[in-house]
Amino acid sequence: MTLLILCALGGYLAGSIPFGLVLCYLAGYGDIRKIGSHNIGATNVLRTGNKWLALLTVILDALKAGLAAFAAYKLISPDEVLIVGDKIIPLNVVGSLIAGTCGVLGHNFPIWLKFKGGKGVASAFGFILLTQPYVALIAFVIWLVMAVLFRYSSLAALTAAAAMPLIAYLMCPPIYAVFYSALALLVIIRHHANITRLLKGEESKISFKKK
Repeated sequence: MTLLILCALGGYLAGSIPFGLVLCYLAGYGDIRKIGSHNIGATNVLRTGNKWLALLTVILDALKAGLAAFAAYKLISPDEVLIVGDKIIPLNVVGSLIAGTCGVLGHNFPIWLKFKGGKGVASAFGFILLTQPYVALIAFVIWLVMAVLFRYSSLAALTAAAAMPLIAYLMCPPIYAVFYSALALLVIIRHHANITRLLKGEESKISFKKK
């Protein structure tokens, strides 16, 4: 239990690093929370017009949850197990799923920013990519197709998240599917304002022009 608590805490603290905010300050754009959607994620960083800064934000946001999961998997002995009912689950698998999930929660609700963070899309993707790569790639293809067709980042994220429970249950062991489905629900909930704007036709589209 102590190991799992440490996985949760370590994952949360890693996920809480606000890379979008830090990078924008370093690049001279100031507080990213004062423009666009007031979010610290890569989509809002893209509104500065700096595509490379937005790409770097995506990569770092994805890595923080993914590496937290990877570290937990490697640091916990595979010989230790968790018994749930009649199932025996390696503790390093459980630890990695907890660390990665808490990494996404840290991105969404960072302690350093009064629990006001991003929406967890990149962080969730990085976490799933390092734990079940094929699931992540299918979700990415769905996101990419929707983004190219409709140019709404939020719609692409919502579509990929809505498809995630089905993908997970078809392709993953049950414990992975449970965690991934919970993350998909979290992503959808975090996009509640975007859903309202989409329904009203007021959602902004992806643009590469400098504001």
